[in-house]
Amino acid sequence: MDNKQTIKTLNNLIETSKDGEAGFKVCAEDIKRDDLKSMFLKRAQECGQAAAELQALVLQLGGDPEDSTSVSGDLHRRWVDLKSLVSGKDETAILNECERGEDVAKKQYKEALEEDLPAPVREVVLRQQQGVLRNHDQIKALRDAARAKS
Repeated sequence: MDNKQTIKTLNNLIETSKDGEAGFKVCAEDIKRDDLKSMFLKRAQECGQAAAELQALVLQLGGDPEDSTSVSGDLHRRWVDLKSLVSGKDETAILNECERGEDVAKKQYKEALEEDLPAPVREVVLRQQQGVLRNHDQIKALRDAARAKS
């Protein structure tokens, strides 16, 4: 894989990470439980750190790193806001939307790892994918627990 394709792949993951950062912040604003608010803010920070790490890799490869969220991520956050308004910021609805965002991140990282990335880049992407999988599983478990209560 040439640097151009690697940079494109990394920039896609930067957008995904920025989407996660912004999405978790929205969920933190909308959720009432302090423990979930704290978890969402921590996840937002982790996504921001992941984006920064990927941006540094793009710079090392001589590219111009992405620095914004994707259009689809912006649309998803608007949907989360609208759904939260309609549902009265229901915990289950917020967790559902959060999980949907993590489904997108899982897909993006899986697709990136299907490419022929240079070894040092692959290591970073693989490590970050583990964080995405952990986030997804934790959000899904919380959502399932919230559903069971209602």
